[in-house]
Amino acid sequence: MSKSSVSMATVTAEEAGMRLDRWFRAHYPALRHGALEKLLRTGQIRVDGGRVKAGRRLEAGETIRVPPLAAAAQETTAKKPALPVRAEDAAFIRSLIVYEDDAVMALGKPFGLAVQGGAKTGRHIDAMLAAFEKKGERPRLVHRLDRDTGGLLLLAKTRAAAARLGGAFQRHEVEKTYWALVAGQPRPREGTIDLPIAKRMVRIGEGGQERVVPAEGEDAKKAVTDFQTMDDAGPQAAFLALRPRTGRTHQLRVHCAAMGTPIVGDGKYGGPAARLEGVAGRLHLFCRAMSFPHPATGKRMTLKAPLSGHMLETWRFFGFDENAEVGWPEIA
Repeated sequence: MSKSSVSMATVTAEEAGMRLDRWFRAHYPALRHGALEKLLRTGQIRVDGGRVKAGRRLEAGETIRVPPLAAAAQETTAKKPALPVRAEDAAFIRSLIVYEDDAVMALGKPFGLAVQGGAKTGRHIDAMLAAFEKKGERPRLVHRLDRDTGGLLLLAKTRAAAARLGGAFQRHEVEKTYWALVAGQPRPREGTIDLPIAKRMVRIGEGGQERVVPAEGEDAKKAVTDFQTMDDAGPQAAFLALRPRTGRTHQLRVHCAAMGTPIVGDGKYGGPAARLEGVAGRLHLFCRAMSFPHPATGKRMTLKAPLSGHMLETWRFFGFDENAEVGWPEIA
């Protein structure tokens, strides 16, 4: 993107749910936060034509107005050097590697660890990636996983690889498979959920909270998920494989709840029905695999993350196959 003229950027599916300030940090790392806030206050940065704040969560398909940034960058002092990664964090992030070559790195992200930082998040994967820095180059995030979701996290090791992988995500060339434990059994046992969703204010007790809900209207976003029942534990629970065709915020959680089979541990969308006796109360959602065109060779490759944490304990408790193979039909 040019820094000398106004440009318009489209939010990709993988950037859905990202805060606006985090988006600018990823695309314009030299732009300091103070300069960003000034551009927002003066309306030079807009989303879909409207004024926004730094903490605004982005939706796929939205358009970001990016003003000339050279002058804004000059208004700030030189960028402070990144703090060194602690030895224990460097060892920890290296222990998460499940695949690496000259262009791509993949991590098995633990449950409960944030991918990017925030006001109350000091320890996160993005900061630890500095442990891999060589000659000013370090792995780059090309998508995200929620803090409470575990599994495969794909990284680009070069700027060129990041551009190609980012394009693959935007063109929907990346096929993702998630595993989930749901309360109850879906009927039918496999199929496709085509249910638009939107962010709406929902009454919770005496107050209200913003939630993603099934919706109609102009603000509703198309959301499509394929699902298969891989195994079950009687009528109380089922092991599902999920393939999101769209990348909406909390799509899988909302779709599973809409089927009447909420993801276990998802109190936000499943309420009391998402609790299961004898099973950890944490979210049971895991990014198991991704299939994508390799950014250097163009050949399609598939990477998988081994099941971990509380979900591995649950799978062993129920006797589910932790190495199960999922076969998806071709998308018409």
